[in-house]
Amino acid sequence: MDLEQKKVLVFGTGISGIAATKLLQQAGAEIIIYDGNDKLVESELIAKLPATFSGKILLGKLPEEIINTLDLIILSPGVPTDLEIINHMRDKNIPIWGEIELAFQFSKGKIAAITGTNGKTTTTTLVGDIMKTYYESVFVVGNIGVPYTEMVTQTNENSVTVAEMSSFQLETIQSFKPNVSAILNITPDHLNRHHTMKNYIAAKANITLNQDEKDVCVLNYEDDALREIGANLKTNVIYFSSLRNLDQGIYLDGEKIYYSKENEKTLVCNTSELNIFGRHSYENVMAAVAIGIALEVPLPYIKKAITEFVAVEHRIEYVTTKNGVKYYNDSKGTNPDASMKAIESMQTPTVLIAGGYDKGSEYDQWLDAFGDKIKYLVLLGQTREKIAEAAKNHGFYNIIMVENLKEAVEISAAKANTGECVLLSPACASWGMFKNYEERGRLFKEYVNNL
Repeated sequence: MDLEQKKVLVFGTGISGIAATKLLQQAGAEIIIYDGNDKLVESELIAKLPATFSGKILLGKLPEEIINTLDLIILSPGVPTDLEIINHMRDKNIPIWGEIELAFQFSKGKIAAITGTNGKTTTTTLVGDIMKTYYESVFVVGNIGVPYTEMVTQTNENSVTVAEMSSFQLETIQSFKPNVSAILNITPDHLNRHHTMKNYIAAKANITLNQDEKDVCVLNYEDDALREIGANLKTNVIYFSSLRNLDQGIYLDGEKIYYSKENEKTLVCNTSELNIFGRHSYENVMAAVAIGIALEVPLPYIKKAITEFVAVEHRIEYVTTKNGVKYYNDSKGTNPDASMKAIESMQTPTVLIAGGYDKGSEYDQWLDAFGDKIKYLVLLGQTREKIAEAAKNHGFYNIIMVENLKEAVEISAAKANTGECVLLSPACASWGMFKNYEERGRLFKEYVNNL
């Protein structure tokens, strides 16, 4: 679609919406920025926009006469696709794109797109590092915090764009087509948005929607849903596995990671050479290795990147040791499955801080993962009563309720003994108490360092 003088509504005023607006302005579109929250301050929105912005800003109710003039809608990922107003616009056959789809119209060079319930940010960062060892022009964008639309005009035919894709972003793609896609895993998450696991899996699978025989999809062999997806793809599929040896793909055998092709195996590295630990971390590494191979990065370059890589902030991040107690920040553990991986990584008795915004998750498997490792469960946020009830049903009674994160840190410090750990791994989103998981993690580290 030629966007010159087209009337485009940008629905949502967050980081994605503002970046999309700037790109649309460069494309010559006539822009309306819209947000249903009429309590937003228009002058604050204007301050985020280019001084040359000449479009309109609408807050609150969207007039029908405006809807009838629209050629295109750009939907921010935080806006549910089943809102009544969205369905109304869809019924009028107005094209609805996400910010990712908009960026793709301007994108040049190769694209690697990564999704999954857990491990996306770590894997995306690691793939970006791998690409930077071999390619001169690399952009790391998407759900990782840098809007694709913000960087896309800098891409060229020799660029590689590495994009972290959330299920929210993947709901609204139309023609988006990565050269390499990856789905790391799928476990229950965001069911308050997607309503069913079927819908959630379908959103994740959209990453492969437009790929063909020339493209590659990287999948976790140990995920039943992903094996089913892989069996029906037109693309070349590269599997990775942490539990079995593969004739074709990347696998973990003891402490060694191998790349196998036509039964010829090549040692990639030993896990002792890595600066991250735990089976989930090795799965992220294997996925990144597979993407690197698919984008023709030689193995020595791949090995250099993965052995120099250190854990991303807020993902089982070591903070400090105080009075012989180690503190770990896993604020990015925003669902039970992610938190389970952090719990499994702890090697000593642990005081666990959890709770937050309710995304409709269940906590039974998470509680089963406690074993003898979790000695106290410190709960805060909207879900604390729900989690406490589930814990008691599982026979776990060492539960402490707190009002805020500072109190949680202080009580955890009092309960942990020398040689033990305190782990912030909420198994819940941060919304309601914090702007995002980054703010929650930074505050945790601040409170710990001030003990």
